[in-house]
Amino acid sequence: MESKTKRMTAMAMLVAMAYIMAMIGRVPVVLFLKYDPKDIIITLGGLMYGPLTARIVSVVVSLIQMVTTSSTGIWGCIMNIISTCAFSCVAAFIYKKKRTLSGAVIGLLAGIISMASVMLVWNYLVAPIYMGYPREAIVKLLLPAFLPFNLIKGGLNAAFTFMLYKPVTTALRKTGYLSVSQNDTLQNKKPIGLWILSGIIIVTCVLLILSMNEII
Repeated sequence: MESKTKRMTAMAMLVAMAYIMAMIGRVPVVLFLKYDPKDIIITLGGLMYGPLTARIVSVVVSLIQMVTTSSTGIWGCIMNIISTCAFSCVAAFIYKKKRTLSGAVIGLLAGIISMASVMLVWNYLVAPIYMGYPREAIVKLLLPAFLPFNLIKGGLNAAFTFMLYKPVTTALRKTGYLSVSQNDTLQNKKPIGLWILSGIIIVTCVLLILSMNEII
């Protein structure tokens, strides 16, 4: 009972943190598309507690956004859920099956590919409805706008998730909100090379965002 209570408390904290990050961390990337870091929080929750947790937190946060700050209504909510789940749930599912360093890397890479691919299809199908754009206009934006946006978003999500996983899980274990797993090698290893690569990805994505906004 205590374990379930702690897990519910942890999920509530993930929802609150993801919502706050979505509200204060919105960064314009290209045209009207903005990046927010809520998927990092949701993915961390998925890696720690499983893909079901990532799905639940994604749905709850998207619903809260819909009724508080979103101007795109139910369609925007659906797109948010699909985008987040395509990345977070895929990464968490693969890592659940293979709780190793390679499993984490494969999961995060698969999440990037999944989100970029899924959102190309869903933007083609749904964006004209909730954005009020003709489908022909959306088609013209798929490769020059939507695809690079989702690749940058996925790259930032993956890199930050990888770098934050160990300190976050360490803190949660110390407070008793996360059980110790002998199989969680991502928690125990110190992959310096991948940390450096994650930093390079973050810097590259930031420079791309700045260039797309004609800041540099």
